[in-house]
This record gives sequence, C-alpha cells and structure tokens, in this order.
Amino acid sequence: MLNWKNYRKDVKKRAGDLAQLAPAVMQGYSALATAGEKAVHLDGKTRELISLAVAVTTRCDGCIASHVEAAIKHGARREEIAEALGVAIALNAGAALVYSARTLDAFESMSVPD
Repeated sequence: MLNWKNYRKDVKKRAGDLAQLAPAVMQGYSALATAGEKAVHLDGKTRELISLAVAVTTRCDGCIASHVEAAIKHGARREEIAEALGVAIALNAGAALVYSARTLDAFESMSVPD
C-alpha cells in the first residue's frame, strides 16, 4: 500500500515542477479544478464524494489522494466515502456490462463476410 501522505506531497511537488515548465497548462487545469468550488447547488463534501467515485473509476491515485484530503476537510465520514465507493463499483460493473455487449456486437459485425 502507498504512504498516501507522502505520495500526496510528491504529487504536489511534481505539479509545481510542471507549473514552472508549462504554466499555461497548469493555469488551465487550475481553472477546471476550481470551477466546481463556485457551484451553488452541491456542497463541497458532495463534490468531493463524487470526485472520489470518479477517481476510482479512472484509477487515478493522485486524484484519490487529493480528494480524500479535501473530503476530510469538508467533514466526510468513512461511511459516506464507502457509499460513494459503492457507486463507483456499481458504475464500473455497469460499464463492463455495456462494453461486453459492444464486444459481442463487434464480433457479430466483424464475423459476417463482406
């Protein structure tokens, strides 16, 4: 398992390095990353729980570290995080089902001679 606190520090450092090398890229990323903070319909904790579910489905360790840290700051409890992760698990299973159907469709389509 990762040492998540150290990993989070390392990601922040490397993001800082990238900001010096490609400032416009990081400014664009920052604009996207902070746009949700201006939302009025979802509170911060809800946004962070959604972010964690998405981080799991995209398999982004840096995202997990960042959004766990933010979720804690917004008062998320372990049980709430577990429920958000349950949504991610269900979505991944659903995506696998849909893409399995697409795979069978591709097989049937490609099996027919031209």
